[in-house]
Amino acid sequence: MRLPRRPTLPARSVRALALTAAATTLLSAWACQPKAETPETADLILRGGRVVTVDPRIPEAEAVAIRGDRIVSVGSEADIEAFRGDETEVIELDGRLAIPGFIEGHGHLLGLGTARLQLDLMPTTSYQDLIDLVEEAVAAAEPGDWIVGRGWHQSKWDPVPDPAVRGFQTHDALSAVSPENPVLLRHASGHASFANALAMELAGVTAETVDPPGGEIIQDASGQPTGIFVETAANLVASAYTASRESMTTEELEEEAMRSLLLAQEEAFSKGVTSFQDAGVDVETVELYRQAIDEGKLKLRVWAMLSARLPDLAELLPTLRVVDYGGHRLTVRAIKAYADGALGSRGAWLLDPYEDDPGTTGHNTVPLEDIAAVVRLALQHEYQVGTHAIGDRANQAVLDLYAAAFAELPDGPEDLRFRVEHSQILHPFDVPRFADLGVVAAMQGIHAISDGPWTPDRLGEQRTLERAYQFRDLIDAGVTVMNGTDVPVEDIDPIPSYFGTVVGRMNNGEVLNPDQLMTRMEGLEAYTINAAYGAHEEFSKGSLTPGKLADVVVLSQDILEVPDDQILSTRVDVTIVGGEVVYRREGS
Repeated sequence: MRLPRRPTLPARSVRALALTAAATTLLSAWACQPKAETPETADLILRGGRVVTVDPRIPEAEAVAIRGDRIVSVGSEADIEAFRGDETEVIELDGRLAIPGFIEGHGHLLGLGTARLQLDLMPTTSYQDLIDLVEEAVAAAEPGDWIVGRGWHQSKWDPVPDPAVRGFQTHDALSAVSPENPVLLRHASGHASFANALAMELAGVTAETVDPPGGEIIQDASGQPTGIFVETAANLVASAYTASRESMTTEELEEEAMRSLLLAQEEAFSKGVTSFQDAGVDVETVELYRQAIDEGKLKLRVWAMLSARLPDLAELLPTLRVVDYGGHRLTVRAIKAYADGALGSRGAWLLDPYEDDPGTTGHNTVPLEDIAAVVRLALQHEYQVGTHAIGDRANQAVLDLYAAAFAELPDGPEDLRFRVEHSQILHPFDVPRFADLGVVAAMQGIHAISDGPWTPDRLGEQRTLERAYQFRDLIDAGVTVMNGTDVPVEDIDPIPSYFGTVVGRMNNGEVLNPDQLMTRMEGLEAYTINAAYGAHEEFSKGSLTPGKLADVVVLSQDILEVPDDQILSTRVDVTIVGGEVVYRREGS
């Protein structure tokens, strides 16, 4: 039975009140500082451009003054000149746009770094491209070495793989070029894997292997595995790869993890990302982040969700909780739960069958009672929950679980800000329920243009128009909508994901759902203050407000004003974290 909706203040109104309160508190505190004849000098000044603060009290300025890790003032060039001293560094904007640092609203930080150490399959445009890359890797490897990679997507290939089973390629051509090397290649979505014959042999996978709960081994007409493993079935081969690494020393594994982290940080800064919301980490990863902060290596701000798959989660929650560790570098007070898979692998859990595979409605990858237990645990320990839900059935089930848990609270929900990660396919009935429950929609605009060309194949034209990527409907219903990339599923670059929410033009020249687009300013809010709000961090970041952390990005052109077709050519020229310039684009 569905719970009745409880009349509450819409989430967007709650957010607006919170942001106004935050801005008032910060500005009032700053105004109450002892006045001097001459202001204290700034360490860094940005001047001579357009400064968009994303703060409604001071929406635009010409310059910014920074002292230490905080913004001290925004205003006209004349106003900010008073903060200039002999030692002040000055960045001339020369008319460029300065905005708050981008907040990656949902990604996988170590996944980004690890992907840089493996085969990058994202550029492949055909199955033959993939085969060629693997063949090159095999030539450089020793027999028995695993070849691993990520980024292929069968729906983005032309021509379509032949032979194919349910739209997926088979392993024959892959196995032919890698007879002595096991190969494991993750789908771009991370919700399927592709293995060659040797990898399947090492994993003990045969025609008799039974599908695990929440997953599927794709088989051909004769019952033989094709090499495609969907959702939880991918663990069958992944465990064999993990076993192959058991000979590595602890030191080697730690060095590899640190290298991955620093590679990820470097790429994040080059794309203007100053804060990263890491969607699902384990204990070792949390300790890696602490170590990197203590050693002065990690300057990126990380807000991490613990994976609900962790054993002994209840015992870990009190010990791992941390807020603003290391100068606002690390916060751990959320849990990542999982309700279904991805649309590309047909793992998203739908209310109605797939248009291009009527025999399936996707997968509920974790039993709903297990997710409900995680929700109760989070409420007990004052953690947020962000649940992965892509299909409309998964989203509906998650909202039902949240509503039931909130109804059990003695005084009702109190600014919990539970989230749904992705919120990709929604039944129209469920859109206002996000606002009624105060649930944040952590979406990825890049998926609307990257997955858009083949989404109607999965859902059909009408269902796509009514249910897919409903940015506008959610905002109009009063929902706080965030943006991100789900990196390494997509490039971490915020500009294409911003483009996906405000223009939505796909590589075929079409717009999937023109009525669902955001305004340019809403698109910027989704990547800054809304993402900060989704992590209970709007008091310290997300806008260029005096008193907040000095996280700033300078763009090569004004994404709020340039014509649509010029947005994607925008580059990050300067990235500043806590008043420190951590990236300058060569030649900028």
